[in-house]
Amino acid sequence: MQLVRGLHNLRPQHRGCVATIGNFDGVHRGHQAILARMRERSAAMGLPSCVVIFEPQPREFFSPDTAPPRLTRLREKLELLAAEGVDRVLCLAFNRRLRELSAQAFVETVLVDGLGVRHLEVGDDFRFGCDRAGDFDFLCRAGISEGFTVEAATTVEVNGERVSSTRVREALQSGDMALVERLLGRPFSISGRVLHGQKLGRQLGAPTANIQLKRRRVPLCGVYVVSTELDGRRWPGVANIGVRPSVDGDGRAHLEMHLLDFAGDLYGRHLAVTFHHKLRDEQRFASLAALKTAIDADIAAARAYWQGQPLNHEPE
Repeated sequence: MQLVRGLHNLRPQHRGCVATIGNFDGVHRGHQAILARMRERSAAMGLPSCVVIFEPQPREFFSPDTAPPRLTRLREKLELLAAEGVDRVLCLAFNRRLRELSAQAFVETVLVDGLGVRHLEVGDDFRFGCDRAGDFDFLCRAGISEGFTVEAATTVEVNGERVSSTRVREALQSGDMALVERLLGRPFSISGRVLHGQKLGRQLGAPTANIQLKRRRVPLCGVYVVSTELDGRRWPGVANIGVRPSVDGDGRAHLEMHLLDFAGDLYGRHLAVTFHHKLRDEQRFASLAALKTAIDADIAAARAYWQGQPLNHEPE
């Protein structure tokens, strides 16, 4: 998959494609349906497929302190899009200049002059342009005049409700990991590099890998049964994600993972931590002894979970 950062990096060979536009946060089953339809159109028309995304996401630009936590960082999103068979991603910097583009100017600048779009797939709630003035009907009219076709994706539902990034966040916050997996079509995961931490877990008899999060906020908090892949093998573990209230810290979210029966050096490794089951909320303990007792119980609960679950299970 090819990544193009910004309109200024588009070249003549990038013109002529089947495209879709959106945040694609989480690349959930609703997104996957749009991408599947785009691939079908791409194959039928003999053109490459292209996904147009924004960095930062628009709500992060307008309200960075209150924007919802991301399900996927850019790196994770690109990996998921590549796995869906996307040929090209155009990543546009969402800044004041882009924010002030009218819907008509966006169509002309990005879709027509930039990409030479021949067919466009969009979600049923897609809005774009300054003040979100552009919608599906606007695109259809623009397509007639500019020579591209437009199709709205069919809504995907789980348990009778529309699949959306917001619904995934709500399921994560409530700890319903089975629903999360049904909405995403896979278990939820967070990836990052293992950094040196305070090494408190080692002192408590449960050494942990401190995963760099690189995000303002996280969409889940608590203690979870997790797994990660190392050198072709999937290792079971238990992880805490949160602000570590029992330890003096910086107030930011941290992800610490203990792998069951693992002995080795993980520093510097880039790992994807997959969340399977929530054990409990994060809580403050009065002493390190109480914290150690809780960690021991979490490890025992994780072992019991994996005794009853195949490690490489399929989504429900």
